[in-house]
Amino acid sequence: MDYNVQKSDAEWREQLTEEQYRVLREAGTERAGTGEYNLHFEEGVYTCAGCGTELFDSDSKFNAHCGWPSFDKEIEEGKIIERLDKSYGMIRTEIVCANCGGHLGHVFDDGPTSTGLRYCVNSASLGFEAEDDSESESESEEE
Repeated sequence: MDYNVQKSDAEWREQLTEEQYRVLREAGTERAGTGEYNLHFEEGVYTCAGCGTELFDSDSKFNAHCGWPSFDKEIEEGKIIERLDKSYGMIRTEIVCANCGGHLGHVFDDGPTSTGLRYCVNSASLGFEAEDDSESESESEEE
C-alpha cells in the first residue's frame, strides 16, 4: 500500500529512536507497563510518532489495566487502517497509521465503553500534544 509519507529505511532510522523504529517500522511491541503514555491522562491529542498525524483524542483514552495506552475510538474516521495479523499463532487486528503505515498496535472488541472497542497502542508509536490554552489567550489579546 502507498502511504502519503514515504521514507527510506535510513531516513526512518535517522528520525526515530531505536525503540520507535522497532515498534513503528518492524511491528514490535513494547513491554507491558513500560510505555510513557500508559497511565498518562493529560488533556490533548495523541499523534503518530512517525509522521505527526492526529490519531486519538484524550477524551477517548481509558485505563484498560493491560499495560498499554488504550482508546475507544480514533480521532477521525480514516486516520487508522486495520489489517489482519496472524503473527505469533494468533489472529488479531493490527492498526497502522493511515498516513505513514507505522505500526501502532492492535484493536480488540472487548472495550468497556459504548464503542465496544479497545485500541491497544504502543507508547513508542505515539506523540502527544497537550491541550493549549494560549490560543484563547491570544484571541483575547487581539480584541
